[in-house]
Amino acid sequence: MTDTSFSSLNLPTSMLSNLSDLGYNEMTPIQAQSLPFALEGKDLIAKAKTGSGKTAAFAIGLLLNLNQRDFGTQALVLCPTRELSTQVAKEIRRLARFKNNIKVVTLSGGQPVGPQIGSLEHGAHIIVGTPGRIQDLIRKGKLHLERCTTVVLDEADRMLDMGFYEQIEGIIDYTPKKRQTLLFSATYPEGIQKLSADLQTDPIEVTVESLHNTSQIEQIFYPLERTKKPEALSRLLSHHQPESAVIFCNTKDQCREVSDHLRNEGYFAAALHGDLDQRERDQVLVQFSNRSNTILIATDVAARGLDIDDLEVVINYDLPRDPEIYIHRIGRTGRAGKEGLALSIYRDSEDYKLEAISEYQSLSLHTESLSSLKKISSEEPTKPAMRTLCIAGGRKDKIRPGDILGAMTGEAGIEGSVVGKIDIYDFVAYVAVQRDQARKAHGRLINGKIKGRRFKVRIL
Repeated sequence: MTDTSFSSLNLPTSMLSNLSDLGYNEMTPIQAQSLPFALEGKDLIAKAKTGSGKTAAFAIGLLLNLNQRDFGTQALVLCPTRELSTQVAKEIRRLARFKNNIKVVTLSGGQPVGPQIGSLEHGAHIIVGTPGRIQDLIRKGKLHLERCTTVVLDEADRMLDMGFYEQIEGIIDYTPKKRQTLLFSATYPEGIQKLSADLQTDPIEVTVESLHNTSQIEQIFYPLERTKKPEALSRLLSHHQPESAVIFCNTKDQCREVSDHLRNEGYFAAALHGDLDQRERDQVLVQFSNRSNTILIATDVAARGLDIDDLEVVINYDLPRDPEIYIHRIGRTGRAGKEGLALSIYRDSEDYKLEAISEYQSLSLHTESLSSLKKISSEEPTKPAMRTLCIAGGRKDKIRPGDILGAMTGEAGIEGSVVGKIDIYDFVAYVAVQRDQARKAHGRLINGKIKGRRFKVRIL
């Protein structure tokens, strides 16, 4: 049996101790297969999905190669979205705790460029960000990559889907010819092979079977018959009554239409698509992940990098053309040994998509009639358990979760048990509070102080 302990990799004791503290007990399949090659400095092309542990698969070797005294950029991680960039940078910082004074800077669009330029002026060991913003800062002469010896392309297939091929090539032209290039992708379209051929030298290919074990996921397909799509969706939600559901659409226009339809029916739903500005996007994600919204409607690209625990149901409002994308979608439910539910509605003209999905999984698909679902209740949909308070102060104001918690739960305040997830960004913070306690918590914050200061607070 292969040794999947991190100690089998001949890592420094300080790193092993930190990995243990972070709960990294055994290597995931992608870590076990890729880390030995990454640590040898080889180029790598790895097939791995979100949630597979791939950040540690590239970050461990990247961190070991850093010269702490050199504040020039030595490693670059390119990601398709700001959310994934933030998530990856956060995990790299945790993994870097075994070394002192490692600086990780996130550079992504949708945020003011000034503070990012300010961060770069003090130097950075590792840059994590999106291709557009990074290319922009290189052109402005604010980011220099001549000492960058490791480049990681994370979720490379999504970056290609979003049209970043030329930006990626342009950015990598500024790095040394002699470097290590690690490419991670959930799928292997033709563009990935071309990208690898253009940027890598004799890459080792690593493929790990999907961690999304579809045997844990009940899949039901509903033919539309004479039913219209919006009505079919309402029936599904009324019958199954999920506490959390992601609905996938193929276009952002469809996302908006579905969101409008569900909100008119009384559901707490929000759409995630490319036309939202960054603050709107953050608010949609925060409110869904902290249980203030029940339903998230998204396109595949917009949902990339989402990491949501305990997602009860995935609904395919539109079936994707590619069966691999279907598997990736439904793999967001039924995680960590729990059972999940994937519901799909389709027209007769889409039978070919069902055949492809069936063949891809080597599985007979289960279909049911929409008429078998109980009639839509006249009752209002259940309200989410939480509401979100938005505080006009964040990380740059030195606010920490404990400061917010203390301000709400101090003398004659609310019970700590009614406070949920706290998310802190550079200039804003969000805190989830049980719905029936939200107004009291809001009053505490607007009439009190956080770290000796008053901040504007509103209920979303």
